[in-house]
Amino acid sequence: MIVLELSEVEIDYCTDCGGIWLDSGELELLLEDSGKSNELLNLFSEDKNSKEKKLKCPICSKKMKKVLVGEKELILIDQCKNAHGLWFDKGELYDILKLGSLDEENKILELLHEMFKHNKAQENKNVNSNKSGENK
Repeated sequence: MIVLELSEVEIDYCTDCGGIWLDSGELELLLEDSGKSNELLNLFSEDKNSKEKKLKCPICSKKMKKVLVGEKELILIDQCKNAHGLWFDKGELYDILKLGSLDEENKILELLHEMFKHNKAQENKNVNSNKSGENK
């Protein structure tokens, strides 16, 4: 994990899987507007029936709970049961912010896109090189 600064908030980014860890309160800091953060937090509901493997919190090492975010389009994320923070698999933080149109000026979305677009370019390059290797 490496620490990156996004809109003056430190986020922990996993270079292996592309996931993002936000410490407790950092999502709200990213949104800056308390009304918007409350709106987003009201879309969180625990998914007790999820079959997805439970991840361990990087702070307390306890298994985190699965949380669904959204109304129509649901995104499954991980939340520490002890309120240490949130884990977003690759692309989930971007999707959640986009889903709720919570960032009207798209500043955060633009930053996320800019920070992680090299990953997409590298993935596309790898896919294309694999395809060309298959033709030989």
